[in-house]
Amino acid sequence: MEKKTVVLGVTGGIAAYKTASLASMLVKNGYDVQVLMTKNATNFINPIVFETLTKHKCLIDTFDRNFEFSVEHVSISKLASVVMIAPATANVIGKLAHGIADDMLTTTVMACRKCKKIIAPAMNTEMYLNPVVQDNLKILENYGYEIIKPAEGYLACGDIGPGKMPEPNVLYEYIYREIAYEKDLAGKKVLVTAGPTREAIDPVRFITNHSSGKMGYAMARVCAARGAKVTLVTGPTSIPKPLFAKVIPVTTAKEMFEAVKEASIDADIVCKAAAVADYRPKTVSEEKVKKSEDEMFLEMEKTDDILLYLGKNKKDGQFLCGFSMETENMEENSRKKLEKKNLDMVAANNLKVEGAGFQGDTNCMTLITKEEKIELPLLSKEETASRIIDQILKQMKK
Repeated sequence: MEKKTVVLGVTGGIAAYKTASLASMLVKNGYDVQVLMTKNATNFINPIVFETLTKHKCLIDTFDRNFEFSVEHVSISKLASVVMIAPATANVIGKLAHGIADDMLTTTVMACRKCKKIIAPAMNTEMYLNPVVQDNLKILENYGYEIIKPAEGYLACGDIGPGKMPEPNVLYEYIYREIAYEKDLAGKKVLVTAGPTREAIDPVRFITNHSSGKMGYAMARVCAARGAKVTLVTGPTSIPKPLFAKVIPVTTAKEMFEAVKEASIDADIVCKAAAVADYRPKTVSEEKVKKSEDEMFLEMEKTDDILLYLGKNKKDGQFLCGFSMETENMEENSRKKLEKKNLDMVAANNLKVEGAGFQGDTNCMTLITKEEKIELPLLSKEETASRIIDQILKQMKK
């Protein structure tokens, strides 16, 4: 991502302090960040903060020049992969909507015609809801700007309502989706399952597994960033839901089966990364089962085999990728699953391999098809997801 340049515009709002965290986040993830500030913004945060974080001069004056005497607002616009203005005041929104370019920020944004421009409005609720501001936002949308809906809550002025700038991690996701990957999944519909299922014993207890959902969520996030329309069917997890996917929350294996059955009908690619319970209690007590001196026995029954159903009902051209978590005979067991369930690929890993498996942020997977075996090194789950998608696209072209 070293060649990706993010231009951050900072205007005169109290939320400007949040943009420092966003700039830091972008730099840590390998982006080159150039910050432009309005003079009013310098009343809320010192430019030195951004210069320290980005290692670039923070530009404010329209007539700042670099050592080659290039006009800065033109040279920056040529480098920009994406522009985000956060916070964006009503004043700057109005200027951009009507072609007024009277400072470094607005002149640079006007010159950025080839990249996406993203606006994060942040202001008092009444200002945000003012019809003039709303009309200006619609004008910008018509010109191709992307408008991030403000969060709602307690504002600096004491009002409660819409107008809060979203948190830096949310803003980061908009930039990530725009420039992190080529859009080689554009036009594709991808269904991803993630997380564990929970099978109730009584109103208090349930049977589940150690799945965190991280691998499936990484798949959904990467697919959306690569241009796909993503549906994520997820069991209960404690991690943030991907912003740019249709999320269908479920709890039990039965609920996941029904959700997947419906969502898979028009999916081009199905990645079933969820750790679904193979068995559930045959009967569920309506009251809490009380402890006694006797041993307790649970009679179990099989749950619906979602992968088997998908394999039997796979439509022409649909790619079906299963996931396999093993503790022994990984390749042998995965190839049996590939054959039995009519899969196109299995992404397999061994729970006993260091860095692989549940809960962690890394994985070490082997991608198995009928013709080949691709062993991936230890990678982050996001990098693993990207490699899996690379292989799926390669297989689909055959």
